[in-house]
Amino acid sequence: MRLGAELLGTFILTFVAAGADIVDQLYPQGIGHVARYVAPGIAVMAMIWALSGVSGAHINPAISIAFFFRRAFSGALVAPYIAVQLAGATIAALLLRIVFAGDIALGITKPLQPFTEAQAFASEVLLTTILAFTILGTADQKAVVGKNSAIAVGGVVAMCGLAFSPLSGASMNPARTLGPMIASLDFTHALTYIFAPLIGAGIAAGLCRLIYGAPKQESRESAQGHAA
Repeated sequence: MRLGAELLGTFILTFVAAGADIVDQLYPQGIGHVARYVAPGIAVMAMIWALSGVSGAHINPAISIAFFFRRAFSGALVAPYIAVQLAGATIAALLLRIVFAGDIALGITKPLQPFTEAQAFASEVLLTTILAFTILGTADQKAVVGKNSAIAVGGVVAMCGLAFSPLSGASMNPARTLGPMIASLDFTHALTYIFAPLIGAGIAAGLCRLIYGAPKQESRESAQGHAA
């Protein structure tokens, strides 16, 4: 059940996020910048409400890694979670490729001119740190743990996209970016979108350790859900 929830959640997030990117570029008067980056935030919010009780609603390899670094998530679940997250994102990208007749490359997050690969890498590190810190921090607070964290996390996803998307596309999620890359066989910027979010996840886990100390039981319950 956990793995099915992660596959479905990452599928929906990638379909919405990459789909919004494609629609905005094919039909520039259709949705606009605000809708393009608010949509993934709403999708994340919905998935947390729908799936957090089952799997923790990571829907992002960087978040699974962050919870593992935080010692709130079983190491035995890390690889299976990442595998199904990548599978869900890839299935979504392949479906988008069918829907948009091969324009899936438009759904790949990448730095825009005049920003460089180094700036994109730094952006992804910092934005993922903010996202992962928000998720880990709310997981440690009994008043907002689980489904109640949806507003904070969805808001952060939208905020980062609205403010910093030109630097890197504000992916913060290796699966969301790798899915369209796999579907289009274009891995030009892959290393940035794999390693930068993982570094951000580690930084966020360290910050939570400094601020909150050892993880509480609420954090472990939030990270792993309650499914078999």
